[in-house]
Amino acid sequence: MPRASSRNRPLVPDLLAPGLDLVFCGTAPSRASFQARAYYANPGNAFWPTLFAVGLTPERFAPGRYRELLALGLGLTDLNKTEYGSDHELSAAAMDAASLHAKLRRFRPAAIAFTSKNAAALGLGVSAPAYGRQAGTIEGAIAFVLASPSGRARSFWTIEPWRQAAAFVAERRRSRERAA
Repeated sequence: MPRASSRNRPLVPDLLAPGLDLVFCGTAPSRASFQARAYYANPGNAFWPTLFAVGLTPERFAPGRYRELLALGLGLTDLNKTEYGSDHELSAAAMDAASLHAKLRRFRPAAIAFTSKNAAALGLGVSAPAYGRQAGTIEGAIAFVLASPSGRARSFWTIEPWRQAAAFVAERRRSRERAA
């Protein structure tokens, strides 16, 4: 059964700023993330090790360091900001794709990476997205669909779409360095 916030504020706040290179978007915080008030806090989740493995972070960050991603041009959000739990426990009514679209229009990141096919389907409004870079954009942002880093989805794991998103960010970083 989903757990909801009683105060009508996000369980884990967005990490967003104008002009980011890439924003990661999941469905909702897990129980561990809710308790830690940090993104991807379950010890079995591969999010943080993967960010380091593909070169998006200079070292492996602990979940409590998530705010440091802004300095690297990375952001975090979820489609459901009021409930926590596994996808099958969350209510459809709390999935807020319209809010995600508004955030993308407001902050104008270069790209968004959905951290599961379920999040991508909800955010993009498609039924069966493929992994990797998508053909179209969402509110002007290039879209990537990543394999879920959740330990529960390990049988579907592939790092390749994460590498594609990281290559996109690396090229943006190189372009900024050349321009400086």
